Amino acid sequence: MKEKITLAEIPELFTAVAEIFSAKKDMLCEMDANMGDGDLGLTMEKGYGALPELLRANVGEGDIGKMLMKSGMKMATVVPSTMGTLMASGVMEGGKALKGKTELSGADLTVYLTGFAAGIAKRGKCQLGDRTVLDAVDAGAKKAEAALQANPDASLADIIAAAVTGAEAGVEATKEMIPKFGKAAVFSAKAKGVADQGAVAGLTMIRGLQNYICA
Repeated sequence: MKEKITLAEIPELFTAVAEIFSAKKDMLCEMDANMGDGDLGLTMEKGYGALPELLRANVGEGDIGKMLMKSGMKMATVVPSTMGTLMASGVMEGGKALKGKTELSGADLTVYLTGFAAGIAKRGKCQLGDRTVLDAVDAGAKKAEAALQANPDASLADIIAAAVTGAEAGVEATKEMIPKFGKAAVFSAKAKGVADQGAVAGLTMIRGLQNYICA
């Protein structure tokens, strides 16, 4: 159980995210095949698989925020698809919110998740209820914020547990939403009662962070 995450540990934090996406690759591709291009799992595995090394290359920045911002920019070139760009934008905006930090507490993790959600909304020009990754990540960030407000000394484990709970609820909510973007919009009649695959990817990312924090 991590009490804090140092700058040197950030690549390992995201290695845990890469590992969960590798494990969930086929499931995400199968979900995406029903509503999109069928390559979501491959995109997430490639993008987050590259991120740890990109972060290691930027450890010398001595600043978690700058490290994430620069690595997120590179990640966007590795996976230039819509979802790849959204996730990379989340990393960049989350990093921007952490500029100057050399370690992460529960409060800092909340700041990162909130920034991540803002980055997706800004880059994707999407809103809550549009049935996208934002519906899961924003719900997770808001649950983390609520946990922090209830206890300003909330631990990393407390914050990420709250974020997972929120993201799970966000995924569940997408089952009643109508897709408005991409190929999913064409197959909107099939969406009823089915979770959005992008939202599931957002939840998966947060669970990956939890795997490292609670190891």
